This record gives sequence, C-alpha cells and structure tokens, in this order.
Amino acid sequence: MRGRSLAATLALAFGVTTLAVFVLVGSFLYLGLERQIKAQDDLDIVLAARHARRLMQELESAQGIREHGERLTSIVFGNQAMSMEVFGPDGNRALEHNIAETLATSDAAGGAPSVAALPPLTRVADTARITDADIGDWHGRAGAPIRGILTDARLRNGDTASVLVARNMSDRWLLLDRYRDKLHLAGVAGVLLAMLLGYLLIRAALRPLRDIAASASLVTVNRLDTRIAVARVPSELVALVASLNAMLERVDQGFQRLSRFTADLAHDMRTPLANMRGAAEVALARPRSVDEYEALLASNLEECDRLSRMIENVLFLARAEHPQFVKHMREFDAARELTHIADYFEGIAEEANVRVSVSGAARLTADLELFRRAVSNLLANAIRYTPPNGEIVLDAQASADTVRITVSNQGQPIAAGDLERIFDRFYRVDPSRSALPSSGLSQGSTGSTGLGLAIVRTIMELHGGSAHAESDARSTRFVLTFRRGA
Repeated sequence: MRGRSLAATLALAFGVTTLAVFVLVGSFLYLGLERQIKAQDDLDIVLAARHARRLMQELESAQGIREHGERLTSIVFGNQAMSMEVFGPDGNRALEHNIAETLATSDAAGGAPSVAALPPLTRVADTARITDADIGDWHGRAGAPIRGILTDARLRNGDTASVLVARNMSDRWLLLDRYRDKLHLAGVAGVLLAMLLGYLLIRAALRPLRDIAASASLVTVNRLDTRIAVARVPSELVALVASLNAMLERVDQGFQRLSRFTADLAHDMRTPLANMRGAAEVALARPRSVDEYEALLASNLEECDRLSRMIENVLFLARAEHPQFVKHMREFDAARELTHIADYFEGIAEEANVRVSVSGAARLTADLELFRRAVSNLLANAIRYTPPNGEIVLDAQASADTVRITVSNQGQPIAAGDLERIFDRFYRVDPSRSALPSSGLSQGSTGSTGLGLAIVRTIMELHGGSAHAESDARSTRFVLTFRRGA
C-alpha cells in the first residue's frame, strides 16, 4: 500500500503550524486593539464627565442648566456616539443631547424622564475624583452596548444636580468585528498560501532524495559496481549517500566473494569427480585383475573422503556465519591442549619426517572444540609445507589483554601479497594446487579442500579475535590472537 506523501505531510504540518501562529498573533492584535479602543473611549468619557461637572459647579442654580445648555452639550457635540443627560436637583431631566437610541430613561409611570429611570450605575460623589473605574456598562433601547459615568455636581447655591456622560459602543464593536473578519480571511489565505508554498519548497528540497532513488534503481545484479552519485547533495544527506554507497560496496564485495567461492567450490568438487570418472573409465577399458579393481576402489574411496571433508567444511562455514551459532566457552590450559594436538599428529609428522614441539604456557577461555579445530588445521597445513627434517613449534603466550597461539614451521617463505589472501576460501599459494594425502583426521584436517585457513579465520572471528600470518626466510608463523574476556 502506497504511503502518504512526505511533501504533503510536511506541507500540512507547516500549514497547521502557520495557522497556530496566525491564531496567536491575530488574537494578540485583536485583543490589543480592543484594549486600546476601550482605553481611549474610557478616557474620552472620563474627560467629558470631569469637564461637565466642572462647568455645572460654576452655575448659580438649576435655572442655569437650561440657560447654559449649549455650553454643556458642546462637550459631546460633534461626536455622534457620545450622549449627555443632565438632571436637576429634583431628579428630573433638565438637559439632554443625542440620547435617542442609547438611553432608556423614562420612568415606569410614563412621566418625565428622571435619574431614577437610569440603569443601576454607581454615582460618583461631587467631591470624588472621576476615574475610568467608575464607568458602567448597559444596553440602550435598541440593545446597543453603552458605557458611561453618572456623577453628581454641586451648584453654587448648594443644590446637587447629576450628569450622565455615555458613549454608544456599537461603532467600536462593528469596527472590531470587521477587523476580526479580516484577520480570519487573512489567516485562511495565509495558511493556504503557506501550505502551497511549503509543498512546492519541500518538493524542491526533497529532489535530492528522488535523485538518490533514481540512482539506486540503476543498481542491478549485473551492475553491483554502480554507486549513488547525486550532484550537490545537501549536508543532511551526505551521511545517507555515504552509507548507501558503503552498503553497495559491501554487497558488491560479498557477491564477488560468493561468486569466487562458488567457482572454486565447483572446481574443487569437479577434480575428485573427474579423478573417479577417469579411473573408472580406464578400469573398464579392458578386463582388470582383482588387485587392480581393489586399487581403483581404494582410490575412489580417498576421493569420496576428500569430497566428504569438503562438504563438511562448507557446512561448517555456513553454520558459523549464522547469528545463532552456539559456542560452548570454557577455560582450559592452552599448552596442555597444544600437547594433545601434537600427540594426535605424531604419526603423520613421522611419515612426513618432521618434528612437532610445544612451548609456552597460558590459560585460555574459548570453545574447546573450535580451538582444537583451528590449531589442527594450522598444524596440518604446516606439516604439508615443512621440508623433511624440519621442525614445527606450537607456542602459547599470555599477556594482560590477549593470549597468542603461534604455529611456526620452517620452509619456503610466503610472498607478502599472499599473506592475507591465504585466509580466503579455496585460495592456495602453490599454483599446482597440490593435495595432502588423506589422513582421516577427525579434528579438522582439511586435506586439499582449500578451506582450512578460512575455517581458522572464521573460528577466530567467532571468538572476537584475529588470525594473521608472518613469513620470512627463517620461518612461517600463523598467529591466533584471543582477547581476554571476549
């Protein structure tokens, strides 16, 4: 099933993030504008109320309210949203301006409008300072939101009148509603634009990934040497490209090793089969004696043993490369085990006219059977290439961190270029690919199968150690290095 587009997912996430930012910024601007408008209107109401009270305090009596009405109403004149009502000492309305749709001040009996018909507002005493905290809220006849202040004013004759200064906030709320609608529209348009631009930019940013995929699609079984080459790779993708190329390099090397291994295996298995077939064809060319047929059967049996050992070694290498290969680790005396192995090969060494000696001492923790197999392979290899009257030395040495097992023998030195390759499967230094006669060793003698040293290296890798060879005119030395605690 095809997964969700990464570009679409990132664009959607970018759009959601942009929406959240717009909501936060828009809310901040809206609330800020609302507070600013409210503060300015409150200041206008407070100043108008203060001015009106000051003017009324200059009047001689209630009669002066009507005589100087224009002077009082001029405070709010010119602002259609501002209203004023002045109530005489008797509580009845003495003066009004612009209150048609904002104030509902008629009394319940239908008489003259009075201060008693006003909304329940806090009256500011004539001696108290008028502040924005004294402003009250109510709704007018048409349901319009109103804010205003009701304050007392002492006339010069000692009577107390009242003045109400109010402002219709409908225009302000309409302004805020329009501003909010514009913020919504701008937010939606901004989010859509951000998602579109984000999608296009993300697709452009992901182009190197598409180039990597296109380059990787060129890698086939017949073109494992192809590497991913993308021009101007972003720094974030350099490690990815390097890892993919390293993986392809490992796959290529593994496939080449597998191809060589298959070819070498086929070659080495074909040799004993060809020997048995050739011997049988020669024997069947004419009647043979019983002794000749017995010799033929013995020769074919040796070739069968050789094939059996080869198959056993291949199976061992296959099992050893499995992650769940089980090792039975135990501590033992390495020098004593080397002595047992030397005793086991004593007969073969005497036939080859070579001597095997053991030196050194060390305690080692490893799989005993695998240890015996690795050393036996090295000893069998040393016997094969040691000249008559030569000596092979098995040595065990321990240090603080490692235990070194060395199998050294006299003979022709190995070329420096072959020292590492001799551990490859089916690799032989001698071009003749000579075979050691069958010895029937059950502890891992590999004969001429070409897998002995490969098995040694695999066993050392299983133990977390290493195997290497050294060779000079004096001797050839195979060294197994076990790490303590591995």
